[in-house]
Amino acid sequence: MTWKARTTRRTTMIDESFTPQCKLCGSTYDKRHFDIGFLFCMPCGNDVAKQVKRCVVPMHKSNLVMITNRDDLIGINNKGGLVK
Repeated sequence: MTWKARTTRRTTMIDESFTPQCKLCGSTYDKRHFDIGFLFCMPCGNDVAKQVKRCVVPMHKSNLVMITNRDDLIGINNKGGLVK
């Protein structure tokens, strides 16, 4: 038996009894979502995602940049540099 086969068998025995719980409301959710990195159930995850505001702005002679902090928008498209 190879090392990979042994570890795969061992992790599946542990994973069968594991049920992830939402960090906000405590309800259980699908294990497949937990495996790809989600820590919240779908309704709580939607609420968390709505709290973060995002804006995509063009830079001068460059590409688009995603901004999440409103203070970063001040003078961002100014040719001379950062203005405050």
